[in-house]
Amino acid sequence: MAQFKAISLSSSINLANTLLHSDNLICSRKLSTFHELSGKSSSLHGNAIVSNNVCMTLTPKNQGIQAVLSSNSGTDVSTVTKGGGLRGKLNKVVLAYSGGLDTSVIVPWLRENYGCEVVCFTADVGQGIKELDGLEAKAKASGACQLVVKDLKEEFVKDYIFPCLRAGAIYERKYLLGTSMARPVIAKAMVDIAREVGADAVSHGCTGKGNDQVRFELTFFALNPELNVVAPWREWDITGREDAIEYAKKHNVPVPVTKKSIYSRDRNLWHLSHEGDILEDPANEPKEDMYMMSVDPKDAPDKPQYVKIGIESGIPVSLDGKTYLPAELLATLNEIGGKHGIGRIDMVENRLVGMKSRGVYETPGGTILFNAVRELESLTLDRETIQVKDSLALKYAELVYAGRWFDPLRESMDAFMEKITETTTGSVTLKLYKGSVSVTGRTSAYSLYREDISSFESGDIYNQADAAGFIRLYGLPMRVRAMLNKGI
Repeated sequence: MAQFKAISLSSSINLANTLLHSDNLICSRKLSTFHELSGKSSSLHGNAIVSNNVCMTLTPKNQGIQAVLSSNSGTDVSTVTKGGGLRGKLNKVVLAYSGGLDTSVIVPWLRENYGCEVVCFTADVGQGIKELDGLEAKAKASGACQLVVKDLKEEFVKDYIFPCLRAGAIYERKYLLGTSMARPVIAKAMVDIAREVGADAVSHGCTGKGNDQVRFELTFFALNPELNVVAPWREWDITGREDAIEYAKKHNVPVPVTKKSIYSRDRNLWHLSHEGDILEDPANEPKEDMYMMSVDPKDAPDKPQYVKIGIESGIPVSLDGKTYLPAELLATLNEIGGKHGIGRIDMVENRLVGMKSRGVYETPGGTILFNAVRELESLTLDRETIQVKDSLALKYAELVYAGRWFDPLRESMDAFMEKITETTTGSVTLKLYKGSVSVTGRTSAYSLYREDISSFESGDIYNQADAAGFIRLYGLPMRVRAMLNKGI
């Protein structure tokens, strides 16, 4: 939260109404004398009131009204940034912006409460072109001075998804970390944009109950600890959709007319998540019309499809012999997997903030890739390496889920994962059929599997008679305990 002391309302004045209807300008600097106060009042040609060390000047009617009210063409940016806001003063804020109702009302709220310019930032992480249509017009109509849209799809897949895939990171046995991986790449871009535009603060629309607020803010802390962070959902009095609509109308912010989904969704190139409505009762079966990336497995093709995934050092690089860029490979597999009903997960998870939540996830391409990498490791890694890797993967997933992407611990674990999978190179053939993924073949030049050793036929390397001595030594602790129990 930006470190500013909020103004306390006196019993004689409602500050919010005064700002909206009496055309105020606000000074957040403490005034030391009544003479200074008088001078400030005279220079602004209005009446000044001091409350809790904050100077508030009431201007004559119709002067400075553009500070809080918008014209028909949108909210005027110029005047509001000259003074302070209800909660303090910021210069310029970069807002994570989607164009929906929540982030649309955050724009005027930031200007009203922090007297700042607002730069809206939208990251393209593969959520779909429809979500990007008309964003600039929406942002400026809400009062933003600028909209920045950045295509992060390749960076997202190459630098965030694939390292998690290589690590085998999966949270609480099921969750493939779709939203968890997307937040740090977005937050990192926000820090970059803040530097480019000279912003002194960043803001997001995450609620105070979820994991995302932590993921965004830990990234901000790690990459630029000097940035102020404003989280409106932890500060404002808006409690729901109707409050937000009313606030938007008061500030002449166009209210999105799209039909409100009954589900809370998050989509990117890796997955689509669904929460809310009937899903809040874990006993309820999800409705089939909720799914958007995958068909009902029973409606999937009756003929299975085989796909061959090429992998180099634990990273997928090709499909059926054709090399793809990371984002293109994932998008192609999403389409293939979705057609076969692959990658539906229904789980109750433990949120970082302490509560349990129920979510349904669609991860068609990711499920295919996760199975492929794991199956190739069965050829290229020995038993103890797999055991250590799997144990570290649990902690790796926990760190990513908790928003600690830029934590030195995760970075060090990632270096281990990169080293240990140097020889995880080869190909895996999978069969996709009505919601299931099964392996049908694996090959690798670095395979530790030796047919001449594993065969039931006699071989020169493995002498079956050696097993007797091994068993006696391996079982010695158990034998000694049994002898003790029997008094031998």
